[in-house]
Amino acid sequence: MLGKYTLKQLRTDFPDDQACLEWLVNHLYPEGFDCPKCGKTPHHKITGRRAYACGKCGHHTYPLAGTIFHKSSTALTDWFHAIWMMSANKAGVSAMQLQREMGMTYKCAWRMLHKIREMMDSEEQFEGEVEIDETFVHANVYKRSSARKTYGLTGSRKGQVLVGITERGGRARIWHVKSAGARVLQPLIQENVKLGTIVHSDGWLAYRKLPSMGYEHRWTDHSKLEFYTEYSSTQNIENLWSHIKRGIKGVYRNVSAQYLQLYANEFAFRYSHRKKGSIFFTLLTSLRLS
Repeated sequence: MLGKYTLKQLRTDFPDDQACLEWLVNHLYPEGFDCPKCGKTPHHKITGRRAYACGKCGHHTYPLAGTIFHKSSTALTDWFHAIWMMSANKAGVSAMQLQREMGMTYKCAWRMLHKIREMMDSEEQFEGEVEIDETFVHANVYKRSSARKTYGLTGSRKGQVLVGITERGGRARIWHVKSAGARVLQPLIQENVKLGTIVHSDGWLAYRKLPSMGYEHRWTDHSKLEFYTEYSSTQNIENLWSHIKRGIKGVYRNVSAQYLQLYANEFAFRYSHRKKGSIFFTLLTSLRLS
């Protein structure tokens, strides 16, 4: 759907749980149900339950099993509203904000948002021209240093390490890793970037062996205040770091290192689909059976 998908449209398209369930069933089972007992296709909705019964043997099928909605007593309309909020806010949505707007407990709001973030991962390889960089997300929200304020996580004083790859004009992925050393970065690049790809980076030593690994390596020397040349730059990945750090500072305030990968997935997903007017249906159609 092009353009912005408004809250008014959401309430019109999905006025109740039945409308939400029908959309999910059509998405997850486009060819209908096949009964595991008798093999027949015709099923009918069971009143008052998120389940369908086989028209011949009566076997019950639960279409939401294996999804983020499985075993959740929260209304599907609330789930859809939370997904819409995640898609409509560029900097993200805090559990406290969802709690206030939806009238639910903080624990429920926190769990819902993490479940939605689990849908935002990707495993596709990169190709063409990519930019790669690493950054540190530091401990306290307002930790003063001699040079500047740093923002980020509760956890290590040295900060948590994020490694990101952006495709020129395309997708992005971020990994929460234990270090920014060659033993971590080089296997990560080999696994996620196709051979022959043009890789742009800074002058970090861990990237120096990329040509011998089968990549065309172009880099800028940040130690010499060289951030952009005619042949190379890392402006896109730096832009992504800016979004993440501003989002943590302004929206989430503090993020546990245990869940940092989920937040990284959220910002990478939003960056990858930044050219779309609304990512609500993009996010909703990324739902898969586990």
